[in-house]
Amino acid sequence: MHETWRWFGPEDKVSLQDIRQAGAQGVVCSLYDIAPGEVWSREQIAKRQDEVAFRPDGQPSGLAWDVVESLPVSEAIKTRTGDCQTHIANWKTSLDNLASQGLEVICYNFMPILDWTRTDHHHVLPHGGTAMVFDLVNFAVFDIHILKRPGADVAFPDEVVAEAQQRVGALSESDKRDLADAILAGLAGAVESWTVETLRSQLDLYAQIDVETLRRHHYDFLEEVVPHAEKLGLRLCCHPDDPPFELLGLPKVMSTEDDYRRMVEAVDSPANGITYCTGSLGSRDDIDLPGFVDRLGDKIFFTHLRNVTLHHKGVPTGFLEDDHLVGNVDMAAVVGALLREQERRIAAGRADWQIPMRPDHGHDLLDDLKRGARAGYPAIGRLKGLAELRGLMHALASNEPVSAR
Repeated sequence: MHETWRWFGPEDKVSLQDIRQAGAQGVVCSLYDIAPGEVWSREQIAKRQDEVAFRPDGQPSGLAWDVVESLPVSEAIKTRTGDCQTHIANWKTSLDNLASQGLEVICYNFMPILDWTRTDHHHVLPHGGTAMVFDLVNFAVFDIHILKRPGADVAFPDEVVAEAQQRVGALSESDKRDLADAILAGLAGAVESWTVETLRSQLDLYAQIDVETLRRHHYDFLEEVVPHAEKLGLRLCCHPDDPPFELLGLPKVMSTEDDYRRMVEAVDSPANGITYCTGSLGSRDDIDLPGFVDRLGDKIFFTHLRNVTLHHKGVPTGFLEDDHLVGNVDMAAVVGALLREQERRIAAGRADWQIPMRPDHGHDLLDDLKRGARAGYPAIGRLKGLAELRGLMHALASNEPVSAR
């Protein structure tokens, strides 16, 4: 697979030189300072491409911007309110401009309000490194006692509500702020940020939107943008919900293999595809991840490889972002399935046979603990993950035909 690395631009504390030393072959990036719904201009895209291609000292980095992650879908589009049609038109114009600059793979998501949710970004591990964690009881503390969402106390199992009641009594006001900040962080690097107050107001917009309504909004969006992307030779790929189960009473429509099957069948096009994230999908215990690739692999345009250890069986659940080869995800089986998919694409003569992947999320290790990079995106932790995944790919590919290597 094509080894890539997420980079948050010149302000990222992980440099292009770090990325090259890690052995990554390309960069996954976005224009983080442009609000959802606004147009990405050719000039802004070209500037970011130059920032990737050249280090601050002017020397070539040896890297290129390979995958767009993400071109954000605004809340107006998701709820079909306000400036929805203007935002869709702007999204299509941004696709024009990305295509004009040679970019082909565009990742996006359709998650209501928050792009991902964790309750602790720096959980201390036994070896002293840190990892991200989602803890359902701590989330219940936030939902019931900090956000004070109406009906939150009946949205969780009784035992979770009881334990949340015990935990909140031991929290200081500073602890409560830290918990709220972790949950409201959303997508690292995004312009939009949330407070408890703005979250309450946003939740009101979804009061009349259930799962099937949000799914229809998603398909309506795809029916407008996918034909345009196909004409431009682009591949759009939707990221799964993270975590892939209901929180805050919000509907989730990209949480299971069936959700993805329905999406690609609803708008059948070579431009309509999947961002296959093993950590998000692996946060459930009812998804056959290798089988997902075998059944829907021809629609996988981009892959995030990360592992999680579930706190307990069942959905919803809590999870620890674990080492890439440790956890509930059978990474060897997943990577093997992806390599077989590449071989099928080669046999079919597909130009896009090589699937871009990136090591998603990593532990803060060694100098990461002092560097202060974005949570989940350290230098050494991801280098370790990429090295492990690269070794796994080479070991598996050694038993495959040469064309799959």
